[in-house]
Amino acid sequence: MSRVVVNSIPIAPQLAADVDNLRNLVEKDLRRARKHLSPDTIAHGPRAIHEVRNKDNHRHHEDGSGSTPTPASGKAITVDDATVTYMMPCIIGGSEYSLLIDTGSSNTWCGANKKFEPDSSCESTRKSVNVSYGSGSFTGTEYTGTIILGGKDSTLKLDKQSFAVASRAQGFGGGMDGILGIGPVDLTSSTVEGMSSIPTVTDNLHDQGLIKTECIGISYNPTQSNGTMANGELMFGEVDQSKITGDVTYVPITSTSPASKYWGIDQEITYGSSEKMILKQTAGIVDTGTTLIMISDDAFQAYQEATGATMDQATGLLKLTNQQLKNLQSLNYKIGDTTFELTPNAQIWPRSLNNALGGDADSNYTVFASMGQISGIGLDFINGFTWLQRFYSVYDVTNQRVGIANTANTNAETN
Repeated sequence: MSRVVVNSIPIAPQLAADVDNLRNLVEKDLRRARKHLSPDTIAHGPRAIHEVRNKDNHRHHEDGSGSTPTPASGKAITVDDATVTYMMPCIIGGSEYSLLIDTGSSNTWCGANKKFEPDSSCESTRKSVNVSYGSGSFTGTEYTGTIILGGKDSTLKLDKQSFAVASRAQGFGGGMDGILGIGPVDLTSSTVEGMSSIPTVTDNLHDQGLIKTECIGISYNPTQSNGTMANGELMFGEVDQSKITGDVTYVPITSTSPASKYWGIDQEITYGSSEKMILKQTAGIVDTGTTLIMISDDAFQAYQEATGATMDQATGLLKLTNQQLKNLQSLNYKIGDTTFELTPNAQIWPRSLNNALGGDADSNYTVFASMGQISGIGLDFINGFTWLQRFYSVYDVTNQRVGIANTANTNAETN
């Protein structure tokens, strides 16, 4: 199998986005969760992509030959952990930008901090773009041009890719220049003026013959320091077997709305060997753009009761005493026919980051937050990247499914 691994270009240590303390992080994730629950939210899930592709205003890439290029094997790109978000270098218009990797949205754009400098491949469509993420927003103008995913040494070069250049952006700091939207559905008329949909970067990787299957495999390592380091990988087009242990468990996209608009799955959560019920089987989403693990308010209370944790008012996170941490048991996530174990170690916010985000250096904070609503609303959990750091995840547009697998990090002791 042909693979290209591209090392990320290192940048100075920094915290991502506008997060300067743990309470701010909790509030940011909560705003994003509320946006996902909004009735006017645009569908980003693989079910939606099959509907929009047949619309007249959907743009498909054309190579001018009238034929489909021969698909290539999967391509792997190393990504940076910028402490509370994951970033990937992308060349747009000849300049390199650090973009947030987001499975919960599908717009790709730049210009939040670093000024956009177009090259000869870039052309403005003069169409306005307006996107709100709950935790941030931007307005700008749509362009088409060449994008190289992974930086200057990468072979993942997309021609005539739609992207936006921000004229105003809120909620994006800390070296984040924009977003790489790898949600599987096309842009819609509510984000790009006059358009019902526009191919995402994943669409065009497939349409331009760079990958065989329209899917993405994501591997992360647990965060252990305050800074930016290459410790994750995006695999476009297939699963990187070297990153997993055992088999991938695939489940279809949930049929429950609004989770079905995203990378939504059904799962059940129990606690410990007694399998105390935390959250009965229900629908939620897998989302790299959310930092914490978000669960419905009743599930949050059940988890707090099971662990004995208390709410820390300074950070907005649950806090465990050393004895409670010693007694902490695993959470069991039943997804499909497989139960995935979130170990006690995986439930703790990295202690090395406590001081950097306004917490006490020796305290034990958990990585859970309440969504502020009881279960039964159609989106009762968000498995954010503190969860994803322990597992391999696959986002498969072609087969309308999500895959989860164990990795060497599933049982790692990092705290």
